[in-house]
Amino acid sequence: MKRKYMPLILMLLAGAITAIITFIKQYTMIQRLSALLAVLLIFYVLGSIFKWLLDTFEKQNEKAALDDGEVIEKEAVAAGEEEAKETEETKEE
Repeated sequence: MKRKYMPLILMLLAGAITAIITFIKQYTMIQRLSALLAVLLIFYVLGSIFKWLLDTFEKQNEKAALDDGEVIEKEAVAAGEEEAKETEETKEE
């Protein structure tokens, strides 16, 4: 899943909402720009943290899946060796 643009989209969405609300409540231009700047910075940081958390969780899940896959493969190889030994024993009899 692509998460590269998640912080930017979150920041711009929050900025659009802030711009609309400050326009409706008739803030002065300095108040509008100050609020917009603060919201953009805060939501960019929050989006970046959220993206980092999701990437970390995905890496942990991939690592766990790979570890489980290796265990399954090792068990399958061990079971295959046991079957081969049993087949050899039955052929010898």
